Amino acid sequence: MSSSDHELDEAGEAGAREGGGPTPRQARRLRIIAAAVLMAAAAAVLAVRLASRSSVLVVGVYGLLLILCGIVIDLSRKGRTRLGSWLLVVGLAAALAADWALLP
Repeated sequence: MSSSDHELDEAGEAGAREGGGPTPRQARRLRIIAAAVLMAAAAAVLAVRLASRSSVLVVGVYGLLLILCGIVIDLSRKGRTRLGSWLLVVGLAAALAADWALLP
């Protein structure tokens, strides 16, 4: 990374702070933390669901949510935070809907 790239990165972060929003780096970290927390919660729910009833659907629904959280973490590391945010919200809504509709 050259010094001009570093200066542009700092200028972009300073501009984001003046606007009142988080810097791009802070936004990436927030998405990574949110996805990691959701991943831990999905793993806990998966363990509880499997203890009460073992089903391929349970593993499928919560396994896909775990995979999606990993994808969101990777996207956030690459700077695709908006796409990661949308995937996280849509994936969580889809998992909750599938849990309600498909799982007995």
